Amino acid sequence: DKLYENERQKDSHYSNLYKICKKLIRKFNSNSSNTVIESYTKELTKRFSSDYMSSQMTLMIEMQKKNPTEAIGKAKELIESCCMTILEDRNEKIEKDWKVQQLVKATMKVLKVTPKDIPDEIPETEAIKALLGNLAVIAQNIATLRNKYGSGHGKSADYKGLEERHAKLAIGSAVTLVDFLWTSHKIR
Repeated sequence: DKLYENERQKDSHYSNLYKICKKLIRKFNSNSSNTVIESYTKELTKRFSSDYMSSQMTLMIEMQKKNPTEAIGKAKELIESCCMTILEDRNEKIEKDWKVQQLVKATMKVLKVTPKDIPDEIPETEAIKALLGNLAVIAQNIATLRNKYGSGHGKSADYKGLEERHAKLAIGSAVTLVDFLWTSHKIR
């Protein structure tokens, strides 16, 4: 640090570069988990007008490192909350006993973004249909993961949870699905 003391104190080109480099180093060395997921989540938080959903997303990101089990549970809840909000906004009936997969299916149907809604004349029809089908499966797989490894169910004393990387996968997948659904909801 003493070697670069002059660069830090002077108002010069090198001083500015030094500050930028230090900022980048802090960013990369921070305990921040995944800036891509965090930036998507921050954007979604701005778009959702619900304090509840915003606080749940913030908690989900905070928990991915500290408590992956809780983060995985929050990822599933985010999908449920998004779908319920969209369906309520569109005055659609929500059955009390619907599982997350049924919520996503109903949401995609009302938004007209199911694979069946894609016309066959579009050159990339098969690719679009496959991506939409994969998006719908995300909810099912997160629900399965949450049932075994997420919060919401009691665990035995010898329970071994998943790691931060698994929580990031669940969160990233949930945020991708929610972002697509919410964007589709707002443009239609």
